[in-house]
Amino acid sequence: QVLLVESGGGLVQAGGSLRLSCAASGRTFSSYAMGWFRQAPGKEREFVAAISWIGDITYYADSVKGRFTISRDNAKNTVYLQMNSLKPEDTAVYYCAADPAIVVPKSDYEYDYWGQGTQVTVSS
Repeated sequence: QVLLVESGGGLVQAGGSLRLSCAASGRTFSSYAMGWFRQAPGKEREFVAAISWIGDITYYADSVKGRFTISRDNAKNTVYLQMNSLKPEDTAVYYCAADPAIVVPKSDYEYDYWGQGTQVTVSS
């Protein structure tokens, strides 16, 4: 069982930055692939970024590539999402997710554990 708690969301102007954190419980965090997803009002949840258990493989949605960076610190049981050059269309609830897989999933149905989400609002 893995408990995930996101933090770091908030209100920011377009062009600004935020760093989201996802703290995980459990001693096996380092063996989990981690992902970030987001869901805007009236839209389906979408993939944002994912990282392998050791941190050597990362994937990004085309819409955030070059602006967002996913990273992890296994010693702190935490995964991060650094978000730069934010746009109003980045406004959403952001969720982190964990999956005990070697292959890094990019589909939400492949993840076993989810956090409660943190709101990110980007004003124009």
